Amino acid sequence: MKLWNPATNHIIDKLLVRAKDNSAESQIFFRRILITLISVFLAFLLVSVRLFYLQVISHNKFTLLSENNRVRLLPLPPARGFIYDRSGVLLAENLTSYHLEVTPEQSKDLDAVLTAIKNRITLSDSDIERFLRLSSRIPPYNATPLRFQLTDEEIARLAIDMYRLPGVEIKADLTRHYPLKSFGVHAIGYVGRIDASELRRLDPSQYSGSTHIGKTGAERSYEEILHGRAGYEQVETNAEGRPLRVLSRTPPISGKNVYLSLDMRLQVIAEEALEGYNGAIIAIDPRNGEILALASQPVYDPNPFVNGIDFDSYRKLNTSKDKPLLNRALRGVYPPGSTIKPLIALAGLEYGVVNRNSSVSCTGVYKLPGGGRKFHDWKRSGHGSISLDQALAQSCDVYFYDLSLNLGIENIYTFLDKFSMGRPTGIDLFGEKGALLPSREWKRKVQKQDWFGGDTISIGIGQGLFLATPLQLAHATAIIAQHGENYQPRILHATQETGSRAKVLAEPRKLPQVVLKNPHFWDTVINGMINVIEGGTANRIKSQQYRIAGKTGTAQVFTLGQNERYNPKHLSKNLLDHALFVAFAPVENPRIAVAVIAEHGGGGSVRAAPLARRVMDAYLLDKYDPTIVDGILPVKDIRATE
Repeated sequence: MKLWNPATNHIIDKLLVRAKDNSAESQIFFRRILITLISVFLAFLLVSVRLFYLQVISHNKFTLLSENNRVRLLPLPPARGFIYDRSGVLLAENLTSYHLEVTPEQSKDLDAVLTAIKNRITLSDSDIERFLRLSSRIPPYNATPLRFQLTDEEIARLAIDMYRLPGVEIKADLTRHYPLKSFGVHAIGYVGRIDASELRRLDPSQYSGSTHIGKTGAERSYEEILHGRAGYEQVETNAEGRPLRVLSRTPPISGKNVYLSLDMRLQVIAEEALEGYNGAIIAIDPRNGEILALASQPVYDPNPFVNGIDFDSYRKLNTSKDKPLLNRALRGVYPPGSTIKPLIALAGLEYGVVNRNSSVSCTGVYKLPGGGRKFHDWKRSGHGSISLDQALAQSCDVYFYDLSLNLGIENIYTFLDKFSMGRPTGIDLFGEKGALLPSREWKRKVQKQDWFGGDTISIGIGQGLFLATPLQLAHATAIIAQHGENYQPRILHATQETGSRAKVLAEPRKLPQVVLKNPHFWDTVINGMINVIEGGTANRIKSQQYRIAGKTGTAQVFTLGQNERYNPKHLSKNLLDHALFVAFAPVENPRIAVAVIAEHGGGGSVRAAPLARRVMDAYLLDKYDPTIVDGILPVKDIRATE
């Protein structure tokens, strides 16, 4: 019997193969288990490392982030400082007012709520447009202002139906107010709502809660002092950012009070004196550069600008031919006319071109050497033989034609530049213009023309290309009054911490002194200016109580032909000459320097000089017309804080 056969052999082979397969599967399974265990271990290791990084290494960082998600800092805007004049007359204050806020999330149907509000109070399209623009930039659960300065009647109408206006609230706040309205507006300025461009440059930590900023005048120049420092509240919020409770509070620090150097009694007199003329009056204390009066006519009420003037009213102001928004004292540019002659006389003495006794024969006409165009004197018959002293007193054009031509434009430019002609004086008010003191290089560069002798003699009488601001003329006059002592004009008199009665006076800033070769040159020119008042072109304003040194000026607004003569009787008002006058007093101890320009006023001696006399009388003799001042200024405030 056979024990081995093919079938048995086949079965054994299959068993051997199956044994081999089980061994391979076991090896594969083991490898898989090992890889899985290693992967789990590595994953656990990575998680442990990450947890160690988050909970140990970065503990402080993520604790702070977590706290910031839970706690928000809400800004608390400071109260703006007040503005006073030098004697304590209130010029800018903060009054309690009420505004309307709407929280879009609570209103549900916002359009219906806005319509309901519009049916109860005045709500312009611009109010709604501004509200929608602002609300789109902040979370819907935050309130957005809709209307400012609600009246008592409007508050009552809303309060009655407040239950029908979900998400609507009436809030109290402080709004800027200018109690004297238009008086002093060009010096004081006004605040307005912060616009997008301002928001980009402002420090968000100080202005994120503020809505207004100084736009013009002292409000702008001293914004940092007046604004104060913002406070903040730490508020706990939920996951959606809604406030839950206040954790802590740091109160804001109110802005400092600012005292301007203006004497508002004098300011009122100056503005009333200009009534009927567009123009400016500047009064400076030559001893320290303080601005005593800065009048620019016409004026405007700044109060509508605080919370947004309506479009039609602004358009009327902006397009008016009288330009009430223009600060003529700082930005009005005019030919200085004969008011520049004292400086030309000083230059002639300094450069040795003339002396006190130098004389010129004035026939009423001046011709450039070598022939050419004739230049006429204001007095057709001429002044005859005339010296420097009398040339100033009688404002002889021919004398100054000859003097300026002999000086040359280079010497004129160099000398007048010392008095800040043609460049800003540096007053602490924004927007001052430099005007124009032309030179040979300027004409070649700007007008692409050569300089001629006729240009020089026109500069010598303050005409031609020469332009100056009233402030520059007043500043130059103050320098003459002080025999070269030079102080930067300024509007700031003092500052004061809120709640304190002590004032910190502003320090005068001395500029480089104008030094002449011979100090007696000052006396020579000042004597000529005294004679302007005591027998010259402005003798009608001579005072018995104090001595005045001054100079009249008349600036042409159009060019006369070669053989034409100026005849005001045949001209419309807008073609009449500008009237100018500069002066200081008392001569022995100058306390005030004045510059006046009355646009299209005609002669300086007839129109401008009497206005200056009114201002000087008011300041030096305490002659403030009570019918004017008492009706405008609160009597109780005068000298209240002195």
